[in-house]
Amino acid sequence: MSTTTVLIASVAKILFVLLVVVGVFAPVLVWQERRQSAMIQDRVGPHRAGIPLPKSILETLDSLRMPLRAGAYLSWLGMIVAIALLVIMILFTEDPMLFGIEAEWFYIAIPVLGLLGFLSMTGYKAHTAIVEAKGMRLFGLLHPLADALKMIFKEDFMPPKADKFLFQIAPIITLIPAIASFTVIPFADVLYLDYWNEHIPFSTNLAELGGAQIPMQVASLDVGILFIFAIAGTGIIGAAVGGYASDNKYSLLGGIRAASQMVSYEVALGLTLVPCFMLYDSLRLEAMASWQYEHVWGIFCPPLTLAFILFTTASIAETKRIPFDVPEGESELVGGYFTEYSGMKFGIFMMSEFVEVVSLSALAAILFFGGWDVPFLTHGGFDLPGTWEILIPGTNWVFADQIPMVHWGVIAVQVVGFLVKIVAFIWFQMMIRWSLPRFRYDQIMALCWKGLLPLALVNILFTGLIILLMN
Repeated sequence: MSTTTVLIASVAKILFVLLVVVGVFAPVLVWQERRQSAMIQDRVGPHRAGIPLPKSILETLDSLRMPLRAGAYLSWLGMIVAIALLVIMILFTEDPMLFGIEAEWFYIAIPVLGLLGFLSMTGYKAHTAIVEAKGMRLFGLLHPLADALKMIFKEDFMPPKADKFLFQIAPIITLIPAIASFTVIPFADVLYLDYWNEHIPFSTNLAELGGAQIPMQVASLDVGILFIFAIAGTGIIGAAVGGYASDNKYSLLGGIRAASQMVSYEVALGLTLVPCFMLYDSLRLEAMASWQYEHVWGIFCPPLTLAFILFTTASIAETKRIPFDVPEGESELVGGYFTEYSGMKFGIFMMSEFVEVVSLSALAAILFFGGWDVPFLTHGGFDLPGTWEILIPGTNWVFADQIPMVHWGVIAVQVVGFLVKIVAFIWFQMMIRWSLPRFRYDQIMALCWKGLLPLALVNILFTGLIILLMN
């Protein structure tokens, strides 16, 4: 593989990670948290931010609402008529043709008309929302953008007696490790560049395929999981330095609490994953995902089920989320180690928190939910259970147990499946955040040292016994 190809692939993967983690997940997480919190508290969520539109544009949009609504109803009516004609053709005619139209066209027209109706109705609702709000608010999705702009242009206050260098570098120390930890996360299987637009037969042994191979991760390391713990551990320094450099006793206490909590749960987090290393017999994240693809997802293995529960608890504490947000105390008047921070420096601290949530959610998907593995998806396409074929009535189309796909299509489905798992785990963490009250600091530390650590050690022993009995 040429150097140019490697360089282009590396740049593309880096841009993908930055786009997904920073450009999509972080702002959407901010929006979703505020919307859901508003629903729980029976109030209106973030929807005030928007772009005002001139009266002429609003009048034009208002005039288009009724045509869009009528178009939606007509499309759905056409879909119903097409379904009825198709049923009549199948039940009462021997020739797969009605009014000179072949059955294949009805099968194409039905989903197209349904989709057209859905898009028209969505357009009608969007136009209605814009006209009533006299501007574009997009359900509050512009609110994170407004927050970012506010932080950029807000006064960047610095305490007079603060250590200027440490005060400015602390947010960066917190953000960079959070993003860098995502570089070893595989978001799909290996891409075989020479076969990217071809169908790889189901019976093909991928180990025998030659040509250029592109790992679907920024960096493929033999010690990938250890790299995550090593780089994530430096984020503790950012919180401690931010609290120390502010020359504020509340910030200092917040930094100390953050450092002690994160160090403690870092130990617990590492021990909870030891059963994964033992069972998967590798420290490479892509190898862990491949093991689950060949056998079963880790969550369905009894030792790893307990490991997942412990990992989830430790990861929430590691990211300083409710009910473990004592170091931040964001709902209090004094905000912990970033009390003295404002403007974009405060925004970087907040962004790093959400990026950590995404990274740990991706790690959970890799370790316990098969990573990029999608049920029944193989390197050749979907391979459904059994051996069967179903002839679509009125056509020559056959729906069988094997659905072939080109190689890049398989990779795309794997990427989408992996992102869906990340979203599901993030939503699970948010549900915990919205449901539980904040723990006291002594309760947080007792849970770590008296609860998680002993259970993690017992789980390691249990896993070793199972592996010994299996061998």
